[in-house]
Amino acid sequence: MLIQSKAFSSFSVNDIAKAKKFYSEVLGLQVKDNPMGLIELELTQGNHVMIYPKPNHEPATFTVLNFPVKNIDDAVDELTAKGVTFEQYEGEIKTDKKGIVRSTNASKGPNIAWFKDPAGNIFSVIASL
Repeated sequence: MLIQSKAFSSFSVNDIAKAKKFYSEVLGLQVKDNPMGLIELELTQGNHVMIYPKPNHEPATFTVLNFPVKNIDDAVDELTAKGVTFEQYEGEIKTDKKGIVRSTNASKGPNIAWFKDPAGNIFSVIASL
């Protein structure tokens, strides 16, 4: 039954106008207004993500959206130039000064860097496998 369903993801923000501006102007994504007061990110291959306003929004404590990129350093540099701040982590998942976790072993995962949207939701740019 669900195998043929075109699933999509959604998450909340506390300010839909601020989110729309960030996603379109900073991240360069296609953003479409939805008549129900939502916005939709239009991604490649017809995929989309629905974002809805929630007055008592609490940011997710996990990554809600991953963007595979060919060159993670270029992506981080470009987003940093647009004002995006990348998260800095210590410990087992340690980032470099750019905010990138660099994997020297493919079995431990790809290179990845996390950042937050204006509502505090966690996104990532991740090196394409």
